[in-house]
Amino acid sequence: MSGTRHMQIGEVAERTGLSLRTIRYYGEVGLVEPSARSRGGFRLYTEEDVDRLQLIKRMKPLDFSLDETRELLETLDLLNAPETGPHRKKELSAVLDGFEESITERCQTLRKQLSMAEEFGDRLRTERSRIDITR
Repeated sequence: MSGTRHMQIGEVAERTGLSLRTIRYYGEVGLVEPSARSRGGFRLYTEEDVDRLQLIKRMKPLDFSLDETRELLETLDLLNAPETGPHRKKELSAVLDGFEESITERCQTLRKQLSMAEEFGDRLRTERSRIDITR
């Protein structure tokens, strides 16, 4: 643990843009538990914990469930574990491929929604410009 910089939850919240409540919740559900606790019992996080929170934050707008998020995090943990053998790494890589496909599909859906929203905004602006509000 020496040499590892620890941050309190407030600094982590500031760096990630997540609320204290959200960070605590992710700890309660086992997604990102604090790496340590201070003598006073305060949660302490490492840079790796911040990276993990950033990953979760990026998954949220794509509507990944907590279970899907947990599966991805566990897969990444196993891929990075030195004791994971080549055969298991190949299986885990296939899991990542599935996530990548899902992300691509979800991004396409979001692009379509954004396009429809932009068209809707254009339509409203066009209608508004036709209306003579001076009458």
